[in-house]
Order: sequence, then C-alpha cells, then structure tokens
Amino acid sequence: MSKDDLLVLHALRCGGWSSVARVAEATGLAEADVESELIDLGIDGLVTYDSGAFGAWGLTAAGKVADADRINDELESAGARPAVAAAFERFLVLNPELLDLCTAWQLRAVDGVMTVNDHHDAAYDARVLDRFADLDRRVAPVHTELSTALHRFGRYETRLTGALARAAAGESDYLADRIGSYHAVWAELHEDLLATLGTPR
Repeated sequence: MSKDDLLVLHALRCGGWSSVARVAEATGLAEADVESELIDLGIDGLVTYDSGAFGAWGLTAAGKVADADRINDELESAGARPAVAAAFERFLVLNPELLDLCTAWQLRAVDGVMTVNDHHDAAYDARVLDRFADLDRRVAPVHTELSTALHRFGRYETRLTGALARAAAGESDYLADRIGSYHAVWAELHEDLLATLGTPR
C-alpha cells in the first residue's frame, strides 16, 4: 500500500462514508488521484461504493483492519506515540469548549428561553465567532505538535482555519452545520487521534 492509499483509506476511517470530493478535501489530493486510489482499494476489497442517493465510498471490514494495522505501523516506526499521546491530552482539554461553542452558535437565550439561533443578531454571532477564533489560536500548538510527529496531521489545521474563515466571511453553516464545518473537521481530528492511538471511544 502506498502513502496515498493510506491517506485515502484513513480519511474514510475518520470521516465515514464520503464522496470523492470530500476525501480529496480531507487528504489534499486531487480528485482524480483519489478516485484512482479508491478504485484500487476497492479491487483489494478494502473499500466499497454505495450508489444510493448521494453516492459514497466506505470501508469494508477488511479495510478497517488494514487501516488500523497500517496506522499503528506508521506510529510505531516514526516513534511518535509519546508525542501524539501528549498532544491528544491537550486536545481533550479544549474539546468541551468546542462543543459548548457549537451549542452557542446553534442556540441562544431569548427572554430566558433557549431557542434556535436565526443569526439575525450580528453582535451575538460576532461574539461567538471571536470565541471560535480564540479557540483556534489556542489549538494551534497542538496542530504543530501533531504535524511534527506525523506529517499527515497537518491537513487539519488548514481545513479548520479555512472553515473558520468562511464562517467569518458570512457562510455561517461552516461553523457547525454542514460537512466541512469547523465542528465536523474537529470531530474527524478527534476520531483520527483515537484511531491513531488505538484508543476506544
């Protein structure tokens, strides 16, 4: 299995059933290269394609085993387990704050009653965005530690920063309400850390 094979396989492990475009965004590979890797992985019985309403690729049972084996080999051969484990502990400290911010973005108190945030209160949204930006600054050292330990982790910082920038530019669903949102990418990073360390959720 090549390096790109592993990136594609692991993107499905962390992100679940995905389109070619979503895997390309997760890995930084061109869509044509992702599609080629998926076809090869499919021939090997590691991934499968569901042609349902959206059309998506996912791991087979054999693919899950292969990914776990390769990711563990990568971690151990790089001697990166202590660094990744330490970064994960720092990530876990910030994780509850991210969840609270997502709730604050989706709901707000109106006359003492929690209600869906319709994003008509620009001042409220600006305060929540500022808190997201502060969290993003504080998680930056964790990204640095992870990408230094294993290069593939570097893609998360790019994706998170990009989602935050889009939200700040007015695309409000890029914080917590769509595939590719800050929250969705954060959840993928969380899943990746668990998978990389072989830690059950």
